[in-house]
Amino acid sequence: TVRNQPRTTQEDLVNDLKAAGTIVTKKTIVKILCREGLKSCSARKVPLLKKAHIHARLKFANEHLNDSEDNWVKVLWSDETKIELFGINSTRCVWRRRNAAYDPKNTIPTVKHGGGNIMLWRCFSAKG
Repeated sequence: TVRNQPRTTQEDLVNDLKAAGTIVTKKTIVKILCREGLKSCSARKVPLLKKAHIHARLKFANEHLNDSEDNWVKVLWSDETKIELFGINSTRCVWRRRNAAYDPKNTIPTVKHGGGNIMLWRCFSAKG
């Protein structure tokens, strides 16, 4: 169940097993999941990308894979972040293996619209 639906809660697992006629505690479930190499982690938030976005990013990466260091010195890198002013950005836990943080089953897609927030923008280059 957890491999197919990583957002399954301990309570859901206890209830599913109870319905199947097996009574176990949450502690037992956690021990078994840990033994299987899974741990409870906050789901990563990632941009909601369409297939066209993913292909464009991959195309860009492949086109610039062998660019020289002199070329990258000319690049200005930038990023932006949104900070919520109202409300709480709740975190959701998932059961995942090491190095599986960005598996689509273990992430929460985000969008960049809505109210009650501020946008911060920053950039840097090879020179600082």
